[in-house]
Amino acid sequence: MKAGLSLAEIQRLPAVVDLVTAGQALGLGRTKTYALARTGDFPCRLLRVGRSYLVPTAELLSLLGLPPAGAPREPDDRPDTSAGPAAKE
Repeated sequence: MKAGLSLAEIQRLPAVVDLVTAGQALGLGRTKTYALARTGDFPCRLLRVGRSYLVPTAELLSLLGLPPAGAPREPDDRPDTSAGPAAKE
């Protein structure tokens, strides 16, 4: 069984992905992924193209609580330490 996708791999996904890739991003195996799709219980909207299922990546990212690709990152609350220790006055 293939391991789930890393955060970096998820962030590089195209606009739509196949059902198995979406399942991997959610940590699901192939059998469970297809079972959820067949019963209408897959947690994202599915696009039916011929006999295939496609999943909009934006919805997958939203489900995972990740910003859409290309979205500006929220500012970090951590102090900036890139300049080294603060100078004493």
